Amino acid sequence: MSETAAMATKKPVVSKAINTMRWGAVALLVLGGVVNYLDRSTLSIANTTIASEFALDTVAMGLLLSAFSWPYAIANLPAGYLVDKFGPKKMFAWAAVGWSIVGALMALASSFGVMYALRVLLGVTESPFFTAGLKVNQRWFNDTERAVPVAVVNTGSQIANAIAPPLLVAIMLATGWRGMFIIIGVLGLLVVGLWLRFYRDPNVQELIEIHGAKDATAESAAIEKKVGWGELFTKTNTWFMILGAFGIFYTVWVYLTWLPSYLQKALGFTLTQMGWVAMLPFLFGIAGVLFGGWLSNRLVKRGVNTVTARKIPIVGGATLAAAAVLPAAFVTNVPMVITLLCIGYFGAQVPIGCLWTLAADVAPANHVASLGAIQNFGGFIGAAVAPVVTGAILAATNSYTLVFVVGGALLIVGALSYGLFVKDRSQATA
Repeated sequence: MSETAAMATKKPVVSKAINTMRWGAVALLVLGGVVNYLDRSTLSIANTTIASEFALDTVAMGLLLSAFSWPYAIANLPAGYLVDKFGPKKMFAWAAVGWSIVGALMALASSFGVMYALRVLLGVTESPFFTAGLKVNQRWFNDTERAVPVAVVNTGSQIANAIAPPLLVAIMLATGWRGMFIIIGVLGLLVVGLWLRFYRDPNVQELIEIHGAKDATAESAAIEKKVGWGELFTKTNTWFMILGAFGIFYTVWVYLTWLPSYLQKALGFTLTQMGWVAMLPFLFGIAGVLFGGWLSNRLVKRGVNTVTARKIPIVGGATLAAAAVLPAAFVTNVPMVITLLCIGYFGAQVPIGCLWTLAADVAPANHVASLGAIQNFGGFIGAAVAPVVTGAILAATNSYTLVFVVGGALLIVGALSYGLFVKDRSQATA
């Protein structure tokens, strides 16, 4: 490539004002992610208290705990379309208002049916969050720098997973479980206020400075273009992204839903010990998300094809996670098991930010949020299935061995789906 051609394809260096604006947006999204996941965690923290007050057995409580994932997965499909149609500012605000109100209303519930219905609504209202975040990053960051901010946004969920047990327990002890729901709901409304006050989309001049004149023209046109995402289901990439996300998210949600029980029942930790030990994999998860984004950006800057630079952390992270999770099924030494669990969750989180960035790279500009949402739909089908399958395995075998084997096998399925079948098909409009 000639020097002139290289200069023509080089992404521009943005001004300090744009950098401040866009990283401010990322900070708001991280804050939103923390509150979003704290809202999801309230029921888990209040699990035994609510079960006792409402006289729920373990089957009913299991149904209540799983009520979030199915509607969340399904609602991701229209949520992505709506983010593409109305833009991230409006959709994030509407979603956060919705989930905050629904979360606070749970404080008024007095029966299983009411709580179940509200939990379903929570899944629906939270569904636009990550697709809105992806759209923000697509607009404010070009493809050579996007992986890091997307990864940073995804750390919000991991931060919340790590701090939720001690923080929500403290709030619940001080105010009761109903007070906990109200306080987290109010926090969500405060985030909405900050979002509406400080976030805006880039203007045409800023798009040119961020993306370059050619890409900015396409981006600006995509903001105005009406979208319809049905055609995405005719693309090979879409189906293997759904399958790959299913495999990776399945194992992540085994951690999120069954790790506390495993630590207590299989490894013999007390409730107090479990709270602190359960934090360790999630702390490693924060590092995993950030590492995946850093690695992807570094590969792009070294000249690696953009789609390949996303796939390397996805495939490598899922493979590393499988290599740690599968042996955990057969290891009996407790420190070694904890080490493998931490490595496994680190590896499973390395792909997370890159999955969203990959959607921005392989989709047309006006379908970015839609493809990201469809991929997330596949992931959360895995998230919804994981607790049910794990419970069935435990009921049948009274052992976690097969739980880890299934999780490791699905991680390999995820790695193969992305590694072999998701490709840069831009020349074929795929």
